[in-house]
Parts: sequence; C-alpha cells; structure tokens
Amino acid sequence: MVDTDDRSSLFETGDIFSNRELLRVGHVPELDRVVGRDQEIAAVGGALAPATRGGPPETTIIYGKTGTGKSLVSRCVTREARIEAKSHDTTLAYAYVDCSDYQSETKASREMARQLVDTLGVDRNVPRIGISASDYRDITWEILNDYDVDAFVVILDEIDKLDDDELLRSLTRARESGKAASHIGAVCISNKIEYRDRLNERLDSSLQDNELIFDPYDATQIRAILEHRIDAFGDGVLADGVVPKVAAIAAKEHGDARKAVDTLYEAGRLAEKQNLETVTAAHVDEAVHKAEVNRFERLITGSTPHVQHILRALALLTAKNPGKGAFRTHDIYDAYCSLASTEGSSPLSEDRVYRLLKEQAFLGITESNHTGGGPGEGSYLEHRLLGDPEVVVEALSE
Repeated sequence: MVDTDDRSSLFETGDIFSNRELLRVGHVPELDRVVGRDQEIAAVGGALAPATRGGPPETTIIYGKTGTGKSLVSRCVTREARIEAKSHDTTLAYAYVDCSDYQSETKASREMARQLVDTLGVDRNVPRIGISASDYRDITWEILNDYDVDAFVVILDEIDKLDDDELLRSLTRARESGKAASHIGAVCISNKIEYRDRLNERLDSSLQDNELIFDPYDATQIRAILEHRIDAFGDGVLADGVVPKVAAIAAKEHGDARKAVDTLYEAGRLAEKQNLETVTAAHVDEAVHKAEVNRFERLITGSTPHVQHILRALALLTAKNPGKGAFRTHDIYDAYCSLASTEGSSPLSEDRVYRLLKEQAFLGITESNHTGGGPGEGSYLEHRLLGDPEVVVEALSE
C-alpha cells in the first residue's frame, strides 16, 4: 500500500533535468536555439516577409529526410513572422497541420480550422464530426473575414500523406474565388522529393517556384544543436563526452537531429530511473540499444506467432554464425521447426515459411537474395536479417 503521508517521495524526479521540455519531441524552441539552418531560415523568412506587411505569403515546398529541421524551421519562422506582423499593425494568423495524423481532406480541414481558432484565441466552435471538408474550410474563411485577418499561413507537414490535393487547391484559390479576403499561403513539407510531380497540372501551375531542400545534419551541426539544449539538464549532470558521442552516432547513422535529441533525453531518463546524479556515455549506449529494440518491436507489432518464430530462428542462426550473415530457406526452416515445437505449435510448411520470409523482406525486416549454387546446384534464395540479432531476440522476448 502506498503511504499517502509520504506522497512527495512517490513523485520524486531527482535532479537530472531542470527543463525537460527542451528535449521533448514537438517542442518548438526560440529561433536562436535553431542552429545549422541559417540559409533555410532566411529562405522561409523571405517567403513569409510580404505577409508581415499585409501582403501575400509565398507558398513554399520544403523537402528533406526526417529530422532535418523542416518542421522546426517552418514553425519557428512562422511564429516570428506573426510577431513581426504585429509591429506593422498587421494580423497574421497561422495553422499547423500534421498530415500524418490527419490524412483525409475532412480531418485536415477540421484541424486547420481548430488551429486557427487557437492561434487567434477566438470563441468559435469547430464541430468534431458531422460536417464536410468544405464546411470546415467555410468556417476557416468566415473566421478570417470576421476577425479581419490580413494574412494566413498554413503549414502542411508531411503533405504527401494527404489522400488528395483538394485542401491545397482550396487554399491557393480561396482569395481568388472571393471566399476569403485574407492573403493565404502554405508551407508544404514532404520527405519525398517527387511530391510535386504528383500534383495535377492545374494546381502545380498555380504554385510559385519556391522549393527548398534540407540536407541531413553533419556531426558538427548536431553537436551544436545538442549543446543549445544542454540547459535541459541540471548543472554538471552531463559527463564529458556525452554530447559528442550522441552527435557522432547520429551523424554516422542517420543525420537526424530529432533522433539525436531524443537519444540524449532517453540517456537522461535512464540515469534518472537509476537514481544517479550523472548521465554517462554508458547511458547513451543503453539509450541507442533501447531505441533499436523499440523500433523492431514496432515493426513486428501485429505479426503472428509463427512469423515471430521464423524471425527468432533467423536471429539465433545469425548470432551463432557471425561470419555467415545469410542463410538458406531450408536452414531457417529447420531452426524454426525446432522453436515452434518447443513453443507447442505445429510448424507451417516449408513453402509457407518461404513466403513469410519474402514478406519480411518487403517490410524491411530481412533481405532476400538469389544466389548461385556450386557445381550440380541451381540457384537458391538466401535471407539476411537487417539488424542486430541480439536486438531482434530481445524485442521478440519483450
């Protein structure tokens, strides 16, 4: 039983963090904390500059891999643009829509209206259900007109996840069609460089030739990003070498600043859970390992017990034969049958296991390649695990 007289000890957090919000995913820091993106900040600022004086913002398409600062720069600069607009007696409103969460036209249009209400701080009800996408957009136009908004910027993050182009088309034509008096522009963010090629010709021709590419961060940039966040920790908490190690791992593996920040946060959480006073390089290694286990767990979520037996068999074979790497279907099948029997399951046929292995290759969990046999042998398929076998076994065990 929990002692309610000692409630404070139940919620004790220790002294590892002083402001953990600086390390959380989705946190939008002040512009001076955004490093390594000066040219990109200037380019987005230039596209929004007319809107700070009551003119039309330029619609911009931003490309780049995950964690290259696309969303961060867009949100920070848009927020700064609104502040700058106030100094010119101009009302600039904005909305941020994550299209990976709101993939349909209706959901994205609803979120746009809700974000506008929040940005302006107005008392306007936006129904959760029961009306169409065009109705949600009509609410947006009405709010813009009722509150004399001079310019409106909509950030459409991961726009390639939207099921059609109707929302973007509507934004580009709202003023022209007389639905909204405000100047309207969009910042379209995509991980796919070919996104614009998917747009229909009429919509594509209405967009400005305003495109930006965000390259992955290098080790120096990631280190600077992390150093601008170290005040999230208490004084003297981070051991020497922690930040350089996180930066080096991130630059080598993915160039993803978001993952680097998350790794630093997870290392801090591990030290916090262990009631320690210092975050060390060992915590970084543990955080990276934990992230890999979690990633693989997400990959196999929903897979059948037999698929998990197959993957465990391949992982165990890989661990026992570190110099080999790839294994024939029949070898994996033998190991799978042994595991399935141990678990009290009747093994599937070898042909079925062969097909399931090919499915795992399609999902990016394994890699399958045809290889030529020796004298008297035909070609056959070999399968290789894409990942550390110890990580896979641990993830399957959890």
